[in-house]
Amino acid sequence: MENKKLYRSRDNKVFAGICGGLGEYFNIDPTVLRLFWLLMVIFSGLVPGLVAYILAILVVPKAPRA
Repeated sequence: MENKKLYRSRDNKVFAGICGGLGEYFNIDPTVLRLFWLLMVIFSGLVPGLVAYILAILVVPKAPRA
């Protein structure tokens, strides 16, 4: 069994690499995750989505260098 860990992506990032890291972890296109996050922010209000993203930046470590 592979021991997968969630990291912020160093290669596939627009801002901090959260969606890129989630895409790598779940093997999903990060663009789909970015669109989902954008829709979530629009429909739930700006503040909860931004707070969640900032918390993710603080909690999820950057991927180690290869």
